[in-house]
Amino acid sequence: MSLPIAPKPAVRRFHQARWDEPIVFELHAPGERGVQPSRTEPGVRDLVGESVDLLPSDLRRRAAPDLPEVGQMRVLKHFLRLSQENLGADLNVDVGQGTCTMKYAPKVNEALIRTPDLVDMHPLQDPATAQGVLEIIWRTQRMLAEISGMHQVSLQTGGGSEAIWANISMIRAYHASRGDDEQRDEVITTIFSHPSNAAAAKVAGYKVITIHPDEDGYPDLEALRAALSPRTAAIMVTNPEDTGIYNPRIREWVELAHSVGALASYDQANANGILGITRARDAGFDVCHFNLHKTFGTPHGCGGPGSGANAVSEALEPFLPGPIVERVDGRFVVDADRPHSIGSVAPFFGVVPNIVRTYAWIRALGAPGLRAVAETAVLNNNYLMRKVLDIPGASAPYATGRRRIEQVRYSWQELFEGTGITSEEIGVRASDFGMHYWTSHHPYVVPQPFTLEPTESYSMAELDEYAAVLAEVAREARETPEVVRSAPHNQTVHHTHHDDLDDPERWAVTWRAYRRKYPVAELATVPESEAVVA
Repeated sequence: MSLPIAPKPAVRRFHQARWDEPIVFELHAPGERGVQPSRTEPGVRDLVGESVDLLPSDLRRRAAPDLPEVGQMRVLKHFLRLSQENLGADLNVDVGQGTCTMKYAPKVNEALIRTPDLVDMHPLQDPATAQGVLEIIWRTQRMLAEISGMHQVSLQTGGGSEAIWANISMIRAYHASRGDDEQRDEVITTIFSHPSNAAAAKVAGYKVITIHPDEDGYPDLEALRAALSPRTAAIMVTNPEDTGIYNPRIREWVELAHSVGALASYDQANANGILGITRARDAGFDVCHFNLHKTFGTPHGCGGPGSGANAVSEALEPFLPGPIVERVDGRFVVDADRPHSIGSVAPFFGVVPNIVRTYAWIRALGAPGLRAVAETAVLNNNYLMRKVLDIPGASAPYATGRRRIEQVRYSWQELFEGTGITSEEIGVRASDFGMHYWTSHHPYVVPQPFTLEPTESYSMAELDEYAAVLAEVAREARETPEVVRSAPHNQTVHHTHHDDLDDPERWAVTWRAYRRKYPVAELATVPESEAVVA
C-alpha cells in the first residue's frame, strides 16, 4: 500500500540563514594560519638563495601586507556562512534578472576550466606551447562567426559594455579611414536598447538621438527616417529590446542607416531567444556583440567576470580589437600585427575561462541544441507572461496582446495606484519567498516596472511557483500592505532605506574606510541601519 503524497504548496516556506557574520578582518587573530608552508631546506637555500632576492628591489614590499590572520576552519565556516546568506541561481528561481539572462551554468564546465592544463598556463608563454587553448579560442571565434553570420570575431572584451565600447570605437575608426569622421557626429539608438549603447556613444564624443516606440509599441520607423542624416555615424540597437519586443522591421532600419552612409551595430545581449533562428548579418548589420556570460552558459558572477565577443563584417575586420587567433598551415598563431586595429581593450586574449566554458557549451549542444535553447526560452517566457498577466494589477505595456521573445518588462502601475505599493517593495518582499526580482534600467519609462526572463533553464513547475509568489505578494499588497512595505522579514538584512545608499558619508567600501568612519570603540553603538558596508 502506497502512502498518499501531500501536494506541494504553491508558495513554499522560506527563511534565509542569518549568522551575523563578522567581516573577515574582524576574525583576525595574530599567529593563526590557514596553511603553513614548509621551509626551504638549508642545502637548497644555500644553493639557490632566497626567492625574494630574485625580485627587483622596486617590486619588493617594505612591509608585509596588512591581511587578516585566520585559521583554515574559521575561513571555511566564514565563507560558507556568507554563501548561505545569498540568493543565487544554484539555490533559487532567478528569472527576475531580466535582460541579464541568469541561466544555468553546467557544472561540468567548471571542472574543465579548473584543470591544471588550463590553470597553469600564462598568456605570455610561447604560442607553440599553447596550441590547445589557442585552438579553443580560434574555434570559438569561428562558431560565433557562424552563429552571427559575420566574417570575423574578437573575444578580447571582458563584458557587454566593454564590447559596446569596442563597437563604437570600430565605427569611429571606420569613418576616420574614409575621412568623414568629423562630419558624422551622431548616433541613433532606441529607448529600450541597453543604456550602454547610448553611454558608450556619448563617451566617444557623439550626440545621441533616442527613438521611442510608435503607437503600436514597436521602434518608430518614421522617427528613424527623420533622425537619419549625413551626420549619422551609426544606429546602435538591441533586438529584441529590453521589453522582449522584437523589431519586425529591423532589416528596414539597417537599410535606412546604410542609405545615408551610416553603420549598423547590433547589441545581441538579448540573443537567448533567437539563437539558430535569425542572425545579425542576415539583417545587414555591420557589427554586433554577444555577452558570453549571458547567452552562452557561462556564470554571470554578480556583474563579473563577464566576457564579450565582437563580430564584424569583412569591411570592419581590420579594426577589430586584438590579438586575434588565426590558423596558419595547421598551427594556431597570435595575430598582433594589425595596423588598423583599435588596439587592445582588455589584457591578452580576454577572459579565457569563460571562452572555454562557451566553447564547451556550444559543442555540447550543437546547432540543433542552440535552436532548442531559443525555442524553449521563448516558450518559457510566453508561458510565464500568461501567468503573470492573470495577476490583478500586472500589465505588459507596448505591443499590447503580442507575444514577446525571451523576456518581458511588466508594470505594477495599476496595483500601485490602488495600494501605494511600489515595484521595489514587491521585489523586496519576493525575497522573503526565496525569489529574485529586478525592476528595470533607469529612467523608469515603463511605470512601476519589473522585468522577468526565464531563459531555457527553468521547468514549468518552477515558473508556476514564481508566478504564485508574485500573485501572493500582490494579494498582500491589496489586503495587508504593511507586510509588504516593511519587508524583508525572512532575510539576513534589515529594511534598507535609499537614504543609506544615497549618503556617501555612510558608505564604507573598504575595511580601512570602515575603521576610519566607525572606530572600534564606537562599533557597538552604531545602529545597523547607519553602517552601509559594501
